[in-house]
Amino acid sequence: MKTKTLTPELLHKMDAYWRAANYLSVGQIYLYDNPLLKRPLKLSDVKPLVVGHWGTTPGQNFIYVHLNRVIKKYDLDMFYVAGPGHGGPAIVGNVYLEGTWSEVYPNITQDEAGLKKLFTQFSFPGGISSHVAPTTPGSIHEGGELGYSLSHAFGAAFDNPDLIVACVVGDGEAETGPLATSWQSNKFLDPITDGAVLPILHLNGYKISNPTVLARIEHEELEQFFRGCGWTPYFVEGDEPKKMHELMATTLEKAIKDIRQIQKNARDKKDTTRPRWPMIVLKSPKGWTGPKEVDGLKVEGTFRAHQVPLLVDADHPEHVKQLESWMKSYKAEELFDKNGRLKPELQELVPKGNKRMGSNPHTNGGVLLRDLVMPDFHDHAVKVPSPGAVDGQDTLVLGKFLRDVEKLNQDQRNFRVFGPDETLSNLLGAVFEVTNRQWDAQKVKNDEFLAPAGRVLDSMLSEHQCEGWLEGYLLTGRHGLFNSYEAFIRIVDSMFSQHAKWLKVTLELPWRRKIASLNYLLASHVWQQDHNGFTHQDPGFLDHVINKKADIVRVYLPPDANCLLSVFDHCLRSRHYVNVVVAGKHPLPQWLSMDAAVVHCTEGIGIWQWASNDQGSEPDVVMACCGDTPTLEILAAVSILRQHLPDLKIRVINVVDLMKLQPKTEHPHGLSETDYDSLFTKDKHIIFGFHGYPWLVHRLTYRRTNRNLHVRGYKEEGTITTAFDMRVQNDLDRFHLVQDVVDRVPNLGSQGAYLKQQMQDKLIEHKRYIDKHGQDLPEIRNWKWGQGETQNGKPLAEKSRVPELKLRRISGSKNGKLNGLKRTQ
Repeated sequence: MKTKTLTPELLHKMDAYWRAANYLSVGQIYLYDNPLLKRPLKLSDVKPLVVGHWGTTPGQNFIYVHLNRVIKKYDLDMFYVAGPGHGGPAIVGNVYLEGTWSEVYPNITQDEAGLKKLFTQFSFPGGISSHVAPTTPGSIHEGGELGYSLSHAFGAAFDNPDLIVACVVGDGEAETGPLATSWQSNKFLDPITDGAVLPILHLNGYKISNPTVLARIEHEELEQFFRGCGWTPYFVEGDEPKKMHELMATTLEKAIKDIRQIQKNARDKKDTTRPRWPMIVLKSPKGWTGPKEVDGLKVEGTFRAHQVPLLVDADHPEHVKQLESWMKSYKAEELFDKNGRLKPELQELVPKGNKRMGSNPHTNGGVLLRDLVMPDFHDHAVKVPSPGAVDGQDTLVLGKFLRDVEKLNQDQRNFRVFGPDETLSNLLGAVFEVTNRQWDAQKVKNDEFLAPAGRVLDSMLSEHQCEGWLEGYLLTGRHGLFNSYEAFIRIVDSMFSQHAKWLKVTLELPWRRKIASLNYLLASHVWQQDHNGFTHQDPGFLDHVINKKADIVRVYLPPDANCLLSVFDHCLRSRHYVNVVVAGKHPLPQWLSMDAAVVHCTEGIGIWQWASNDQGSEPDVVMACCGDTPTLEILAAVSILRQHLPDLKIRVINVVDLMKLQPKTEHPHGLSETDYDSLFTKDKHIIFGFHGYPWLVHRLTYRRTNRNLHVRGYKEEGTITTAFDMRVQNDLDRFHLVQDVVDRVPNLGSQGAYLKQQMQDKLIEHKRYIDKHGQDLPEIRNWKWGQGETQNGKPLAEKSRVPELKLRRISGSKNGKLNGLKRTQ
């Protein structure tokens, strides 16, 4: 390019600022002392263990100084997402140079003493990690795992019309599945209501020890690839700093003008044509400005520059001089005054106040977070005259509640529903009564619910993108939920882990404000995948989630629609958690009135007195359940036991909050030993029907006194079959559960023996029936709690009405509705 975007003076200053950032980066990786090299460098000035990544760092420093220029010139609202997040020295150094680091961490001062602390803390015990982390002001993106930078950037840009997110993508990162897919996110960005994302592909050629794919294809092929993805790519290529500064400045000017023109055209003319957003490909040497060669081997521009390009330790003392020469090449005396402070003429390049990328409020999303306007979930209550009297579809009911959440927050534009094309399948379609799917690609006749601006993002069949978008949305101060089939949420196991780690670390940083919780709704679950078969049956996300810190994770398995409404109202109001809610979509019995559901969900666990008959005495057996389908089968088993063994004392316990099973010492929701024993007893047999893998309950309760715990759940048996047969194959059905009780409880005599035989006969009858008719037995399909069953001459249904006195005593009421209950956070 022949144009002169930079004056000679400005070019000189920007190059000096870049050298300062590079100097700080090398110092962070290597130095323990002597930060300004005021005396000859010694081995004792070098950290005993040198750790860090140099290769990507100078390129990111180069980008940062150029972004600062356009922020100042155009008064932009912009922040930086570091995809190659292991280049931590670059972002830490730049945030320090702009002054933000010292404001957040006042002990790291803007002088020589502060430089020493800045250098020493990097990748050092008691300090900070070597990648861009939650401790880094200006960051919303954890740099430890690659692949999610661009989806995070788009999530941040949604509903932020004045924001530009500069997203640096590493060429190694670009090979990951999530990142490769996220180039398609431009089909979901509305230039009227959303901000912009400016991807900058940092093409430095190498990963740890291999070349990168995009660096080894022809220029024409690379350009065609990005044009085919809907981008307008601009290329900045070279290694001579002066020419590269001019080229980068001119290219950034063009990109910013393109963004502004796209937005102006869309906003002034209401033009909904999908634009081709600009992007930049920066091709520069890996380890740019670092050692050219080390011990006769080429380093700069090769994979050897990826991490620590120069080993400096007791085994390589001769490298001390080479390190000193490298650092002196940046001419620190021209950059910092004698006290170690960046010279005033270079400080002038830095944007002011919150325009600094390290201080942008969007990167500390809790600062901008506003509460949702919440509807009254009681308005969506299912009327339950008595337990099990009516059937309902839990997520269908929830969908209407979420519709009202969307409607009430449309003006705030701070709530979205995300999912991989499963919103309708999970019966949340009521949201489309008030909004649409956001979709900026072409539309054709017969498309449904597609619009350039919508509150639902579920039109991309990629769990990775939905998770990344939602995380970016939450991290910048908004609210949302991810709805997914239970089995396929496992695709984002690692993304969940990284977000949970982010929440854990930020909880320990007083300057980081709490953000809205990450809410998962897992529907179409393992017990409702009889039609899709074995591949769709996996409840293992629960096992994965509970491995994370107790301060962060919450797991709920509401047994019916009213409990689901109460739980989800709580989750959407919560802060800084990961809430996992498992709910069904098929018709199932509804157990609790709304008032009873609120009490039960507030407690998280409780005895269902209406299903129990041990009042006034110790139970002979405890029948526990967690999850909608296990609840159904446990209660069906209880009805059989109470009819055939009327003297058997049974206590029924339902668990909504899974973490109640852990000791209070392990999780803030956990029951004390006294409370656990009062529910489950110290020695009676517990038959526990669980939604997921049985051993998870054993893990949560292994410290409890009562070791007579027998859990029935999913044990990797499944195929395309009937809903009830799924339970039979996994021993979670009512017939197997009754046999379990007979086998465990002593002194049942001949009554128990005959009942066990009847259950075995029923299992055979069941198998023969489904093989012939393709559906479950009528007595299974039409079963109702207490219907036609008696105990002591009275119908069970009549004995099962929820005692209203207990509800009034526990919570009180207002306008006929229970409220004001404080649930454990």
